[in-house]
Amino acid sequence: MLFLCPCIERESDVFILVIPFYVDGSYLQSGDGSSQISATINAPDNYYAEDAAHALVNGKLHIFGGYINGTKIARLDDCTLNELTVRLNEQRSSGHAALSIENGKKVLICFGYSSESRKTCEIFDGSTTVSTFASDSTHRFGGLGLYKNQPASVGCRDEEHQKAETLSASGWTALPDHPKRISSHSLVALENQSMLLIGGIDGNVPQSGIWQLKDENWNEIGELLQTDFSGSAIYIGRSIYYFGYFSNAIERLDFTEETEDLQKSRSNWKFRL
Repeated sequence: MLFLCPCIERESDVFILVIPFYVDGSYLQSGDGSSQISATINAPDNYYAEDAAHALVNGKLHIFGGYINGTKIARLDDCTLNELTVRLNEQRSSGHAALSIENGKKVLICFGYSSESRKTCEIFDGSTTVSTFASDSTHRFGGLGLYKNQPASVGCRDEEHQKAETLSASGWTALPDHPKRISSHSLVALENQSMLLIGGIDGNVPQSGIWQLKDENWNEIGELLQTDFSGSAIYIGRSIYYFGYFSNAIERLDFTEETEDLQKSRSNWKFRL
């Protein structure tokens, strides 16, 4: 898993902070693919971010859980990951996901490795955590994204099901099943109320598909230039930047300004091995 954070966002100047598996490999990636600049991120351990989930809260990057400590919450202040005294309510050591909600004021954290946390969810507001509705199906490595401005998850690595769900004020409800038994993908919301599912694994087979859930229908609208899974994606302007975990490749997906239709995929980037 790679943690992505937009550092500079202007029409002609985009930089993305990337924190990989090893914290000392962090770097800034330019939006046009022309440069990568090493970034020094201070953390208690070089493995501190391993298997953690990440999201922005009030404009600051936070990480949640992970292999080192399944209940930890840490905030990136300047160039240092500072562990907070507040903890997650559940152990979330791997397979969980985090999603900024309510215009970035809160984060929804769901799922996990153990049987106790595989369906549970909680909300962090920057200082406290409270439990919320548990999902109907398990979604370990199913991710979290926004569909019609509501949190959604798709698939599960353990049970290899096709189920999709969305969370409203009254709880989780079913969405149309995905055509594949998908997991370890990336979920990205578009402004047109649709949600994209990028890459992933079907059983043990890495995928390259770019799927769109729109108007309650799944359609494959394109492909990555190579198969990938367990990557991270971020939407800036009218481009999605996808950082692959399996391939180490970086791709940019460009969308039309008015309708947000996929135009093309680009991979004129340096590889990081």
